[in-house]
Amino acid sequence: MLFPFYIAKRYLFARKSHNVINIITLVSVIGVMVGAMALVVVLSVFNGFEKLILSLFNAFNPDIEISLVEGKTFSIEQFPSEELQAIPGVVLYSEVLDETALITYLDRQHLITMRGVSESFRDITGIDTLLVEGDFILEKGDFDYIVLGQGVAYYLGANINDLLNPLTIYIPKRGRTLSLQPMQAFNATSNYASGIFGIQSEFDLEYVLVPIRLARKILDYNDEVTSIAVHVDPQYSQQQVQGDIEQLLGPEYMVKNRFQQQEFLYKIMRSEKWAIFLILAFILVIAAFNVIGSLTMLVLEKRKDIQILHSLGASNRVIKKVFLLEGIMISLGGAVSGIILGAAVCWVQIQFGLIAIQAEGSFIIDAYPVVMKPADFILVTITVFCIGLLASIIPVKNIPVLLNRS
Repeated sequence: MLFPFYIAKRYLFARKSHNVINIITLVSVIGVMVGAMALVVVLSVFNGFEKLILSLFNAFNPDIEISLVEGKTFSIEQFPSEELQAIPGVVLYSEVLDETALITYLDRQHLITMRGVSESFRDITGIDTLLVEGDFILEKGDFDYIVLGQGVAYYLGANINDLLNPLTIYIPKRGRTLSLQPMQAFNATSNYASGIFGIQSEFDLEYVLVPIRLARKILDYNDEVTSIAVHVDPQYSQQQVQGDIEQLLGPEYMVKNRFQQQEFLYKIMRSEKWAIFLILAFILVIAAFNVIGSLTMLVLEKRKDIQILHSLGASNRVIKKVFLLEGIMISLGGAVSGIILGAAVCWVQIQFGLIAIQAEGSFIIDAYPVVMKPADFILVTITVFCIGLLASIIPVKNIPVLLNRS
């Protein structure tokens, strides 16, 4: 293997009789380098957006969510809360009560999902870190407050500093209610908003957070909940904790981790990432045609050298290895250069945020987020190597034909 490698290295760096071969070889290296750099940068940017979006969703979704397989609500008194708290890795849990409602402010109204939560919900999700206005206050003595989603507040034109006009939430009374006055068919509560959170439009336009005692009061519930939000100690495996909870609760309850709570979103993000990867890999395939052209011309130029090596006893297999290794070196040279350059571009973006997001209005970040993962670098290297290997095989096949012609 050392002999073919030595000859291939000499051919790669030696001056050719036709300058066009040097130019095509350089273009080949540059083409592979640009393709590899683009793969590294694009995959890293997708990782950054994935981490950003998931961090926003994680501020609303707990580590683990427990709900019924069939049915909507269950009694917290009949739920094994103490056994749940005793499971290793379970730090906190919060009672959650969701219900569709109508919220009004002055002459505006909006259909929402009212989410009643306990105080521990703040520590479980960290939603208080995503407030865009006001404070995260649900209860203050005997007073109950509302925390609005940014989209809901915008649609209503709500002002959390307006102490003259509270927000009113309407929910249909349970059971059938016949009345000549439609408003008697609804339970209502009027409260002031303490803050506004901004996560993602899907949540901001739908959810309003209230104390769970207020949610139960307006829904005529005693101790019912729709789900339990669980916070897992980062030092413990969420998969293990999820399995322990499933074993404790049995088949009546559905236990979901964060991936399962937003399974569709995760799949969409992964699909987009791999679609972009395949597109850029196809561009690399096009760039590999330069490698084919460079090797083909080199084989034609070195036809006499091939004859001499064959006369000295070199087999067709050894001669093929010479040019095959040269094609691989061209590809790997471009790949290594591209990966290093791509990593440098990503590092500069992480440190200085030079490339800003050109978007109208306000955005949660100013520059493109970047997260570099070793797995992406390995994947890019393997991809470029495989494409370079396939591109090198095509011109190498013609070597026996040249030998037979002579």
